[in-house]
Amino acid sequence: MSITGPGSITAVNLLAQNNMSTQLNTLSEQLGTGEAATTYSGLGSQAGLALQLGAQLADINGYSSTASTVGTTLSIAQSVLGQVGTVGSTVQQSISQQGAFSLDNTGQTATQESAASYLDQILSLLNTQVGSNYLFSGSAVDQPSVASTNEILNGNGAQAGLTQVIADRLQADQGADVPPLGRLVIPATAGSSIVSVSEDAVSPFGFKLAGVNSSLTGATVTGPSGTPSSISVDLGSNPNPGDSIAFNLTLPDGSSQTITLQATTASPPGANQFTIGATAADTATNLQTALTTAVGNLAQTALPAASAIAAANNFFSSDPPQLVDGPPYDTATSLVNGTAANTVFWYTGENGSTPALQTATAQVGPSMSIAYGMRANEPAISSLVANVAALAATTYSASDPNAQASYQALCQSVAANLSGQSGTQTVSDIEADLANAQTTMKNATTTNTQTQTTLQDMLQGIEGVNQNQIGEQILTLQNNLSASMSVTARLAQLSLVNYLAPSSG
Repeated sequence: MSITGPGSITAVNLLAQNNMSTQLNTLSEQLGTGEAATTYSGLGSQAGLALQLGAQLADINGYSSTASTVGTTLSIAQSVLGQVGTVGSTVQQSISQQGAFSLDNTGQTATQESAASYLDQILSLLNTQVGSNYLFSGSAVDQPSVASTNEILNGNGAQAGLTQVIADRLQADQGADVPPLGRLVIPATAGSSIVSVSEDAVSPFGFKLAGVNSSLTGATVTGPSGTPSSISVDLGSNPNPGDSIAFNLTLPDGSSQTITLQATTASPPGANQFTIGATAADTATNLQTALTTAVGNLAQTALPAASAIAAANNFFSSDPPQLVDGPPYDTATSLVNGTAANTVFWYTGENGSTPALQTATAQVGPSMSIAYGMRANEPAISSLVANVAALAATTYSASDPNAQASYQALCQSVAANLSGQSGTQTVSDIEADLANAQTTMKNATTTNTQTQTTLQDMLQGIEGVNQNQIGEQILTLQNNLSASMSVTARLAQLSLVNYLAPSSG
């Protein structure tokens, strides 16, 4: 028979107390941190799953952060585009509400002076930054989007600005004739019954013959045909009073004008009329004179306006900008590419082949990405800038009797162009693209938030602890430990003597 003494019992109790103390420390640490373990190894078999869930949660947090940053960018971009559109509408209103034609000492009207200020506003908006990034520079976010207003209008040293480009283009469009005929040739009939009109060369400049419609009795009309294009009117006999002929012309900006001339017996004839002569040859001479006068009037009114618009389009909407191949300019027959040495490049951001929207992309969810890039030279923006700039850059002479008519023609063209042309991009189209990106981003944000909640709950189930339960376990352990220590203390005081009967005396 073996007897276990109080020493061995006390040792067992001490070991149990040590284990309970260790458990108590662990539980206290869990209660303080709210975590089941301070290292993944402490999670045992759940460590791998916890690592995987943590990585997924980190990715989702990253997507959410990206979505927040992009959201700020999109909001600012929408605001800028809205302001750009508003400025364009304001320019339209200023044109429609302007007063009498009056030039200041710079050769411009008050409306044109305002247009220069509005142009500066637009260009400043296009150079908007979010943080250190330029919004409208495509992928080159560290580069300004556009040059300064002064450089764009007035040039920079040897680099031509819009004002110079407009002046050169006007020479090319009006031609060398005095008064100008817009690069049309209308030779004298010299006793012939044939009146002809032709383009002086194959070129993008001046008037283009688009068609002819005649009700002249006995006349044979041919063309436009040939290279360069020409129209011929052979008066086989004298027309009747009231008969007419209409020449359709295309202007440099793509707009059109029609010159309609009516036969009359009056001498001198009225505006846009020609007198029926004694013979067909005499009538042909009168028709040639009336046509020359009408073309000359358009060449000094509608043509300068169309020329300014065409020059602005070549400057702002072409890459590289297009210049008249001169000097001389009044006989030029082609456009050439501008270079950094001789022309101001108004757009200074990235201009690659990638569509503007795709120049900035962001992944805002595990399977969601958005494109939100922008360039200042997108068609809708460059067209708006070109028209406002054309109005701001053109000047007139107070001594020119055609100045007012030419100015009014320019204003009409600018106002019409700012309304947008059917089938072309508008600022609203760019805003709509960004709105789609915002919708995708918001949907991704909602999905990310839901996923974050799910992952956090799952991770909490592995890494976290129930603090109420832990508190109960600590209390139980404390009670057990206290009781165990009390028993151990009592056992430690026992000896064999306590079990022996006292000796009798």
